[in-house]
Amino acid sequence: MTLAQVMSELAAKGSAAIKRIFARHGAKEPFFGVKVGDLKVIQKKLKGDQALALQLYATGNGDAQYLAGLIADGRKMTPAQIQAWADSAAWSMISGTIVPWVASEHPDGFTLAVKWIDSPKESVANSGWSTLGALAAVVPDDRLPVKQFSALLDRVARTLPTSPNRVRYAMNGFVISCGTYVAALGEKAIATARKVGRVAVDMGETACQVPEAESYIMKCRRGAPVAPKRKTVRC
Repeated sequence: MTLAQVMSELAAKGSAAIKRIFARHGAKEPFFGVKVGDLKVIQKKLKGDQALALQLYATGNGDAQYLAGLIADGRKMTPAQIQAWADSAAWSMISGTIVPWVASEHPDGFTLAVKWIDSPKESVANSGWSTLGALAAVVPDDRLPVKQFSALLDRVARTLPTSPNRVRYAMNGFVISCGTYVAALGEKAIATARKVGRVAVDMGETACQVPEAESYIMKCRRGAPVAPKRKTVRC
């Protein structure tokens, strides 16, 4: 399919009701309001079309960007391309999911993430912490920079209360991911969660809630000392 054909199909599948829901979650124009389930149907037709994924993301359309993330292979992207995605992510559904998906697949994912968390731009910092959480979930512990992740937990404990809104959410997710998937950091993540306490995030006009980190870690472990690593953070 060509870019024009895909954009036409996205426009046809857009829904005013879904668009209102996405808007309440912070979506920015332009976007059609396409259900994620419908995007996954289109994804099957486009699987492996890396060039089209880059074209879709470059449109700036929120639905096209999410679809781009579903079909792109982060391992085949350059750091500059991933940086461009982070810089142009218009809202949290993109900066907190799509960008971390591709960044966590790239060999330079950790380097990008630790740069992003210092960004004054909320969406970029959100991508950074979300990428770190993704790396904790998928990278085997023996290949993970555990000492740096431990220091990042200390940083969360110090800075989360004064961090921007969506960055707090991503930091909380990072603590959960460390506590769930990284054996050497399990107890430290629990301790960090207790220091931070319940994290307050403005979720807009939605029913979404911020997970309480300690209880969520224990739930995800399912009685084990640590949960098995995930094959991917894509969903």
